[in-house]
Amino acid sequence: MGIFSSIKNAIFGGDDDDKAQEAATPAPAADAAPPKREAISAVDVEQRVSNIPGADSLNWRTSIVDLMKLLNLDSSYENRKELAGEVGISGYSGSAEDNIALHRAVMRKLADAGGIVPDDLKN
Repeated sequence: MGIFSSIKNAIFGGDDDDKAQEAATPAPAADAAPPKREAISAVDVEQRVSNIPGADSLNWRTSIVDLMKLLNLDSSYENRKELAGEVGISGYSGSAEDNIALHRAVMRKLADAGGIVPDDLKN
């Protein structure tokens, strides 16, 4: 699993959440129609992240390092460089400008994945 997937799963809820829900749902009878899955509603990224304990003490809205720390992910240069590649940024150097661009790219990608992300976090 890539670093972006780890970020997305931490915010949206990951495969473990889906597996737990499936395990709690009884199996249909052999002749019964498969149950209809409810439509996945969009995830309010800002609201979800804001409610993580410690969010109020970190600058996660603009800092990729703080966002990763809040999500309990390794925010090392190597991981940020790998994340940059995953979201389509080449030549990542770890500068302040690169980190701001990386944060915005991650927010745009979260929006592309179905998250509700305010424009000021994407642009």
